[in-house]
Amino acid sequence: MGLKPDHWIKTMALEQRMIEPFVDSQVRKGVISYGLSSYGYDIRVADEFKIFTNVFSAVVDPKNFDPMSMVDFRGEVCTIPPNSFALARTIEYFRIPRKVLTVCLGKSTYARCGIIVNVTPFEPEWEGFVTLEISNTTPLPARIYANEGIAQVLFFEGDQECEISYADKKGKYQSQQAIVLPKL
Repeated sequence: MGLKPDHWIKTMALEQRMIEPFVDSQVRKGVISYGLSSYGYDIRVADEFKIFTNVFSAVVDPKNFDPMSMVDFRGEVCTIPPNSFALARTIEYFRIPRKVLTVCLGKSTYARCGIIVNVTPFEPEWEGFVTLEISNTTPLPARIYANEGIAQVLFFEGDQECEISYADKKGKYQSQQAIVLPKL
């Protein structure tokens, strides 16, 4: 299994619609960068957010997540409360090939501010908009800028196809069209 370079990502994005919309170079001027990079693709965060609130003194339970714990917000700048988090989604829609697995890591600009982006791997044949978890680890409110870079996706191609893909097992987060809360 090997890390794939920019020319491979560009070919897959254009010929197989792996990333839509696709930006074939780094956009940097006046924004947190996004687009094609040397060995990955810097994804953007859309302007839709679900911000965690604990006004009901809820317990966070991944087996029984209470949607009332989230407040919907749409805008160019999302402010995440101290020691809290928000869910968001990417602007880009992904279609991962059967021989490919991705790893996604938060951008250093946010990490240096105590803002951590968590995304699970995109499994072979997963597709959809990516749900992002953005944690504010600081004791201060933190700003997230919509339509700008949030994380980098690294693509790894296996020597052979996997036996069972995400699509084969009918994964519960397949073909996401919006921010998706935890499911059991």
